Amino acid sequence: MTHTVRIIAVDNITHDVKRVLIEKPLDYHFEPGQATEVAINKPGMENQKRPFTFTSLPADDHLELVVKMYQGEGVTQAFDELNTNDELLIGEPWGSISYKGPGYFIAGGAGVTPFISILRKLEADGKLEGQVLMLSNKTEKDIILEVEFRQMLGLKFINTLTQEQNDRYFQGRIDKNFLEKFVTDYSGYFYVCGTQGMTKDVIKTLKELGVKDDQLVYEK
Repeated sequence: MTHTVRIIAVDNITHDVKRVLIEKPLDYHFEPGQATEVAINKPGMENQKRPFTFTSLPADDHLELVVKMYQGEGVTQAFDELNTNDELLIGEPWGSISYKGPGYFIAGGAGVTPFISILRKLEADGKLEGQVLMLSNKTEKDIILEVEFRQMLGLKFINTLTQEQNDRYFQGRIDKNFLEKFVTDYSGYFYVCGTQGMTKDVIKTLKELGVKDDQLVYEK
């Protein structure tokens, strides 16, 4: 089923990421970590759907999307021109990323979006103990919701940059050396989201380090 929803507000999170607040359809429910297909309700764009993850809490009276605009990608760039009262078309929720238990959330760039609602829900429920967020970005300006994550997790929010030298952050990709340095407990769950290549590489490395298939949570 497709729902037509009105945009309540749009604002900037980073130089190329926007927060979009939209109406919540009656009886619409999603689980933290789930996504939906979204299209802009304008002539010629109604069938150009892209997947976006909900970042609000299920109990909120609105829906929130965090949208990264990719250069040369028409649909996401069109979000840069959206305003209050414009309309979106959204489908039903889907996705296999959901919270199973304490562990490590490993993300690259906008791959952190499925974890935003999960971590916000854990914070609301007083269950952030035992959670670690590892986030890789190209540069400092690319980090999504850095202040919020630091307030949530403190030193358990671990940032690394791949294309910028900065004394405030670790340097390099989330590879075997990085994981061996920062993972101190292999008994919990490992939530992974990023580009297809990053996800594949991180999962392969985690398995080499002894993580079992049933400990891995990612979009299959």
